[in-house]
Amino acid sequence: MSDMLETLTKLEALLEERKNADPEKSYVARLYHKGAKKIAQKVGEEAVEAAMAVAGGDDKELVAESADLLFHLMVLLRAKGLSLGDVAAELARREGLSGLDEKANRSK
Repeated sequence: MSDMLETLTKLEALLEERKNADPEKSYVARLYHKGAKKIAQKVGEEAVEAAMAVAGGDDKELVAESADLLFHLMVLLRAKGLSLGDVAAELARREGLSGLDEKANRSK
């Protein structure tokens, strides 16, 4: 678990650092340059690819596409000035709350 947290923490720091990189030399900088809407589109594409891996029964592909999805979601969060810490705080807030109740509360 600590390895996962360490990996995500390092990646988040790198993504923040790349905000100032040259878009001609950095894929992440290029994504930031295109803006949040374009990054969100990429997140959607990666989510579909992960779902297709499940439909195809390919666990190795699911892991690879999930990594792509998480990576692009983290880029999107940073582009919006948010972090995995913000997401973790929301998950902590929901802890112990029924998923059905939480969803019902969102629609009010």
